[in-house]
Amino acid sequence: MKKIIAILIITFITAAAFAQSTHTFPQSFVGKWKGSLQWLVAGKPTQTFTMQLHIKPTDTAGVYTWQIIYGDDAKDNRPYLLKPIDTAKGHWVVDEKDGIVLDGYVLGNTYTGAFTVQNNTIVDTYRVENDTMFVSFLSINLNAKNTSGKGTDEVPTVTSYKIGSYQQGILQKLP
Repeated sequence: MKKIIAILIITFITAAAFAQSTHTFPQSFVGKWKGSLQWLVAGKPTQTFTMQLHIKPTDTAGVYTWQIIYGDDAKDNRPYLLKPIDTAKGHWVVDEKDGIVLDGYVLGNTYTGAFTVQNNTIVDTYRVENDTMFVSFLSINLNAKNTSGKGTDEVPTVTSYKIGSYQQGILQKLP
């Protein structure tokens, strides 16, 4: 009997932990988030600044705000929209409302995408765990590259790129 009770308790704890670890997008991302973002560039001092991300439903079903605010003075305010494309496949876009639309994909508790602008590819990642959002932006310089390998089936040609900068931040959900 003790074994059965122990198994039931372990099963209940495991199920509760699983239920808490599952995330639904964008519901688990909705809210006001604020924290510090560090900008790292090789050979330069690290810069730290405030970042906010406000995600909330709009009047249009399935569409959310995706408002990024940089700095304490909030002068760099980017009021974008988050729109569903194919939610079954986790495909969403951030619409910058100026003709630029950035594809993003939900992978577990992470929303991530990649885009290229002026020969730099940016890989952006937003991951939510409880009331904390981890953000990162990796900038890849497409002009600074190194090609190696033999170009054969056994040793294919491989191109590597210079990492221009990396930004990382931790945002807390505001009440």
